[in-house]
Amino acid sequence: MKFFPLVLSNLKRHKLRTILTILSVALALFLFASLRTVVTQLQISSQLGAANRMIVQNATAFVFPLPQSYAARLASVPHVTGVTWANWFGGKYGDGRKFFGPFAVDAESYLDMYKNDFIVPEDQKAAFLRERTAVIVGQGLLKAFGWKIGDNVTIQGTIFPGDWTFTIRGTYTLKDPAYGEEQFLFHYDYLYEREKDRISPGWFILRIDDPAQSGAVAKTIDDQFRNSPAPTKTGTEQSFSAGFMTMFGNIQLLMGTIGMAVVFAILLIAANAMMMNQRERMSEVAVLKTVGFADRTIFMLVIVEAAVIALSGAAIGIGLAIIIPRATGFNAFGFLPDFHVTSGTTLVGAGIALLLSVVSGFAPAYQAAKMPVVQALRRVE
Repeated sequence: MKFFPLVLSNLKRHKLRTILTILSVALALFLFASLRTVVTQLQISSQLGAANRMIVQNATAFVFPLPQSYAARLASVPHVTGVTWANWFGGKYGDGRKFFGPFAVDAESYLDMYKNDFIVPEDQKAAFLRERTAVIVGQGLLKAFGWKIGDNVTIQGTIFPGDWTFTIRGTYTLKDPAYGEEQFLFHYDYLYEREKDRISPGWFILRIDDPAQSGAVAKTIDDQFRNSPAPTKTGTEQSFSAGFMTMFGNIQLLMGTIGMAVVFAILLIAANAMMMNQRERMSEVAVLKTVGFADRTIFMLVIVEAAVIALSGAAIGIGLAIIIPRATGFNAFGFLPDFHVTSGTTLVGAGIALLLSVVSGFAPAYQAAKMPVVQALRRVE
């Protein structure tokens, strides 16, 4: 620690270069942390779902609906203890810039199906069930739009055109943040009243008594409807989530490859600047040796200087990657509801910074430590 003022003094020699080098490292680590967080959040989303819940969708494609009459037949399948359904509504509020998830759901059975995931106060739940035009929204939407319970809100339909007015009667909290706090849940019956010729369930959600029987249940259901006008594809809720993520293609590989390429390029620039900084001070190193500094001390001074630059940049970059999503509420338009930098990403980023300090500092540090004093004094900058 007694030599740390000397390290700081060296860093101040070329202040602009030092600042730009730190900012380069910060940018690299910010991009790394942000892009890696996208990948980790997609992985979390692909594993979302309870072991005892299954999804029944149209075998042709997820966007094709299923007949309402399937509900009773699904309820009679062995091991099925609960059935509900939902439909993607599509819609926008205000200028439409804020994405959220409006779902038409079979109110009572849906809340019962997700009672351990979406926590709704009993009085709010009762008010929602009593009123056909009522809606339950997540806390994220209340904050984003400045809504409060009791407000009337009008949504402009996209799939189902027109103005749709709802009354907020409740809000939910989550057991698992990955489900997202920006869902807009309203009565399927309200949608059916206005669009009965166009509307039928988009998918069914089942609860089973034994997760180990999910394969047998899926086969029974799909065999039952195989030759019907609307054949089904049944799977666990987790497999449904994973399949939904594949609609975006292999975005995880893409983001990871691009991220590492950008980070590697920026880190090379930063490392080159650090090594240049050390090469320009060989004569100073010779003076330090002349006044009694040991080779080991010279080596450590150069390494510490590189570490200060790398770790300062990492702290700024990773810090911004943590703070900005929290401050802005970034969630990738609702596709990454719990967007946050994990501790694993933070540790990997810190490891990259340490590796950078060693890689960029080792060569000049070794050269400075081993170079004879006379040779160092003869070097011309």
